[in-house]
Amino acid sequence: MSTRGTIEIERVDSRVLAGNALGDRTLRDVPIYLPASYGRDRERRYPVLYCLTGFTGRGMMLLNAEAFTPNLPERLDAMMASGRAAEAIVVMPDCMTRLGGSQYVNSSATGRYEDHVIEELVPYVDAHFRTVPSRDARGVVGKSSGGFGALWLGMRHPDVFGAVGSHSGDMYFEYCYRPDIPKAVDALRKAGGLVAWFRDFEAAPKKTSAHHDVLNIVAMAACYSPDPAEPMGIALPFDAASGEFREDVWARWLEFDPVHVLPRYADALRSMRLLFLDCGTQDEFRLHLGARILTARLRALGVRHEYEEFADGHMQVAYRYEVSIPKLATAIGAVNV
Repeated sequence: MSTRGTIEIERVDSRVLAGNALGDRTLRDVPIYLPASYGRDRERRYPVLYCLTGFTGRGMMLLNAEAFTPNLPERLDAMMASGRAAEAIVVMPDCMTRLGGSQYVNSSATGRYEDHVIEELVPYVDAHFRTVPSRDARGVVGKSSGGFGALWLGMRHPDVFGAVGSHSGDMYFEYCYRPDIPKAVDALRKAGGLVAWFRDFEAAPKKTSAHHDVLNIVAMAACYSPDPAEPMGIALPFDAASGEFREDVWARWLEFDPVHVLPRYADALRSMRLLFLDCGTQDEFRLHLGARILTARLRALGVRHEYEEFADGHMQVAYRYEVSIPKLATAIGAVNV
């Protein structure tokens, strides 16, 4: 009897992404992991976990085969076969954009990616697979921008998701984004503005770490502070000519920061069957500091959660899914059909 799950690649054509400002395609390839028993036990229904990739990632990347490192399906096979994790369907959305990502939010500059997940993917999966179609049997987890996305979607849609896992999620924007803004100021000024910089970036045969530093700020601005009146429909958090910080734009960014908006969504998080967060103590984007601030505020608000720190940085920490997924699968798997 096989202990390996199977992967179905679903081609989902999005209605809500049609006409997006970046011209990104609407047809998305969405890998869906079906546990080993799915094909044998044809009467059984399964809880569902949505796994969100980080910046510059898409669901198909979770299938990549690398030396010495199992991919996500291989980790799922091992966890479920050993009994460490209850069996669950795992969905891997594609919310990539030309700017490197969507943060899983709605934006006029990128597209309606929050709506894509909530209004399209969740109903699609429930309609095409044997799921338990209940918020209590549905969870969302991710790392980095995916960790932010998991928190964002969980906070805003507690009727859809009943469990949340966030690995090294973007939070406390003053520490994780603001220190890199001067790099974007200099690079955009040198290139002759945002439009010219982005044209050069797309034409570059090799994308460098310097590109990534600037792209991260540009992409976050596209997600958090879109403005159709600005170049590329993006209000940058600094004056393009002088580099002076724009507090009014920054205030719009903070409306997405989990630390700053937590009081507004505390009741939603209280309703979760599980809220799990972790971060490496050497995170290069200082996200461990934001995680500590968020968890302190969660405690002050009486929001039940689990928080762990581990001795590592931000990169190549997919092994942490072996901590969160068993917890989440247990939480969403304890629902009576």
